[in-house]
Amino acid sequence: QVQLVESGGGLVQPGGSLRLSCAGSGFIFRITSMSWYRQAPGKARELVATISSTGGIINYAAFVAGRFTISRDNAKNTLYLQMNSLKPEDTGVYYCYGNGLLWGQGTQVTVST
Repeated sequence: QVQLVESGGGLVQPGGSLRLSCAGSGFIFRITSMSWYRQAPGKARELVATISSTGGIINYAAFVAGRFTISRDNAKNTLYLQMNSLKPEDTGVYYCYGNGLLWGQGTQVTVST
């Protein structure tokens, strides 16, 4: 079965950290560029970060501003997003995306006191 399964979301206080994971199966993960997107309530889905198949090329949205790190482990077919210094405006559902292939189901991130 071709799928992406995210995990690691939750409730965190402002300034805190979370690490999201996305496990891929049913496709050749190591040759697929990957991305993280997010969608806040009432807003359009937006790109957070993207990483090439080997991890050699990485791009971030401007709002990340050095707070998030995207990475991947091709031996484990897993994509990661380390999020530090979280702000309330980072609240939303975070999705991993196999570029041009498929979406995960999303994981909720809530930043609040």
